[in-house]
Amino acid sequence: MSIATKRGDSGQTGLVGDVRVSKADQRVEAYGCVDELNSVLGFARSICKNMEICSWTESIQKTLFRLGAALATAPEAEKKQAESSMTAGDVDGLTNLVHRIEATPGILSDWSVPGAHMEAAAFEISRTVCRRAERQVVRLVESGDFVDPQVLAYLNRLSDLLWLFGRLLEVQAGVDSKLRDDTHKSTHWSKAW
Repeated sequence: MSIATKRGDSGQTGLVGDVRVSKADQRVEAYGCVDELNSVLGFARSICKNMEICSWTESIQKTLFRLGAALATAPEAEKKQAESSMTAGDVDGLTNLVHRIEATPGILSDWSVPGAHMEAAAFEISRTVCRRAERQVVRLVESGDFVDPQVLAYLNRLSDLLWLFGRLLEVQAGVDSKLRDDTHKSTHWSKAW
């Protein structure tokens, strides 16, 4: 048996539930963004020296496989796979971790300019890919397609957490990447994290 089935040669792919759709379908784009997120998180984890963040990241990656499966399940499929469903507990776990890291002194003092610390920069890339995945899932929902509400909540919380991973790595390394300095004192930057 080969992974090269040739079934996708015409530009179509299969969703869970044996439904064929275009590879340009919004649902396929959504789980493709989640797949990309998982890969960039893998890169971030591979260069991260903080074992606690590595452990958290690996756990998140495993959850993203379930989240991707939830997105890859056709809404009209009669039986959704139990292992692909997301739970409020998944979101709560991220929320608790956000609160734990936010308690670190100085972590929320300012915006951060990405690139002052290599490991933190890798998590910044992951955060932006996460936000893109979230926007794609919103497009899918707004098109009228069903998406488990926990999927959106998880991606939203995850992007917050990935931003905090970067800040935590910088704080622990003693890196100052704050946006505001003597030449940039404006308070008019977005609060869009």
